[in-house]
Amino acid sequence: MKLDILMVGVGGQGTVLSSNIVCDVALANGFDVKKSEIHGMAQRGGSVVTHIRVGEEVFSPTIPEKSADIVVSFERMEFLRYDEYYGKETTLILNTQVIAPPTVADGSAQYPDEKVAQTKKIFSKVYETDAISKAMEIGNPKVAGMVILGILAKAVPFKKEAWEQAIKDRVPPKTIDLNLKAFDIGYNI
Repeated sequence: MKLDILMVGVGGQGTVLSSNIVCDVALANGFDVKKSEIHGMAQRGGSVVTHIRVGEEVFSPTIPEKSADIVVSFERMEFLRYDEYYGKETTLILNTQVIAPPTVADGSAQYPDEKVAQTKKIFSKVYETDAISKAMEIGNPKVAGMVILGILAKAVPFKKEAWEQAIKDRVPPKTIDLNLKAFDIGYNI
């Protein structure tokens, strides 16, 4: 088995936590895992990208060009920045949340809605949801990343119980139930 997952988002969306959980699940299932992450100016709302490679034996932490199996975009346009990694066989898991980059926020550029719509057509499958709204339904927008993680869990060959255990091991104890509830929402989309 080989599985290359590219997770992209904006600082504060849970991209790094989610990638750690993916790695925990793969390791618990007996696979070799390599991960590489770049935070950029993540603490200030900048781009965050994580490469996760899973297999019997993995030698490099970075995904080769055009070979990502799955791209998980925690922000609506963030996947556009990493087009060198995906191709027509790639699955896209897309949160519709818009976080305007500084150039859009200050009015010097427009959000690339049309480019997002056109580029989504490249992917073999697209799973799209408004994870923030789903998280708000259970009372906390901070668990939107777990909704997205639930969608990812259905797209990969690991048992739900392994995901639930990894979440329990990674999140603060007082938030376990809320995170598991958010994960279940995504898992059942």
